[in-house]
Amino acid sequence: MKVVVAHNRYREAQPSGENTIVDLEIDQLAAAGVEVLPFLRSSDEIATMSPAAKALLPVSPIYAPKAQRELAELIRAHRPDVLHLHNPYPLISPWIVRTAHRFGLPVIQTVHNYRQVCASGLYFRDGGICHDCRGRTLPLPAVKHRCYRGSTAQSALMATALTVHRPTWRSVDGYLALTDAIKDHLIGYGIAPERITVKPNAVADPGPPAPLGTGFLFFSGRLSEEKGVRLLLDAWQRHPDGAYGPLRVAGDGDLRPLVESVAAQRGDVEFLGRLDRPAIDAALSATAVVLATPTWHDVLPTVVLEALAAGRPVLGTALGGVPYEVGDAGWVVPAEVDALSAAFPVAAAEAAAKAPLARLRYERTFHPDVVTKHLLDTYANLVKARGPS
Repeated sequence: MKVVVAHNRYREAQPSGENTIVDLEIDQLAAAGVEVLPFLRSSDEIATMSPAAKALLPVSPIYAPKAQRELAELIRAHRPDVLHLHNPYPLISPWIVRTAHRFGLPVIQTVHNYRQVCASGLYFRDGGICHDCRGRTLPLPAVKHRCYRGSTAQSALMATALTVHRPTWRSVDGYLALTDAIKDHLIGYGIAPERITVKPNAVADPGPPAPLGTGFLFFSGRLSEEKGVRLLLDAWQRHPDGAYGPLRVAGDGDLRPLVESVAAQRGDVEFLGRLDRPAIDAALSATAVVLATPTWHDVLPTVVLEALAAGRPVLGTALGGVPYEVGDAGWVVPAEVDALSAAFPVAAAEAAAKAPLARLRYERTFHPDVVTKHLLDTYANLVKARGPS
């Protein structure tokens, strides 16, 4: 089988679990014998574009002509069986679906966020969950609140793209929803349930878990409001210094000064900064519990999958895909300071008992062997349903 994997990579300066997942999935497919034809673009390319190319960027979320030409050439040269789309913005454009269909090529998309409806893709604005654009023909609140990159002009263009491509998204042959919550989101958008397959992401197997460490670990590519950094620190400070071992915080971003300030005031809070892969593995080995405390409907936080793979139970907030991921391998509480604060002593006391369940949940649900088989079966069903081109 030949599969085009299409993805607009996020900027390298903006750590992205989505980029990591796409790279891993390409490797997993290749290892399973699939001929993968990567169709990858990166937002880092924008800085080196010619003035003429940059002039066309504002319309690229609607129609990216260069990407359409290059995809057509790829299809003619290789005659693939399926196009698997991840993120199309801004250099690929959802128009890629129409280009693939012009050649009779079925399209499946993994839905990593809420971008069909929400300009930012997060359902999150001004520090809280926002559904103002859901159900609207024109997502004008996104323009009013400058939801896309803090710009009225860019928000207007993204709102236009969402409107123009509503028929495009509804023409996609199949969707991969990472959780049942995303399936419900797609159904609410008008996608027939039979065209949606629930398939989570996988993460690479790090091998047998190390002995359980101590304390709690929060690690994220971005230390931002929606990741729940402020919520976490407020809840932690309800307890005496050192009551439940160390709280290690890793990452970088807007709320770094807040983390550094709390770490300077308390002996049990350690700021680790941004970590590379070996350092993340070491931090996972050193901890007893991993924290996933988003205050938005985070679709399927990769940090939870990595924790389970390492045999570490997870304390998370009851939003987005976190409850689905954690299952019986941890604790899920409302995204409220009192609830999270009360969960720390429980998690500290029960961590050793939950740790084996964490690794078992990973092996049964999120291991690459399990997830890749599911993906291959979905491809085969899609090609069979599409029929001869």
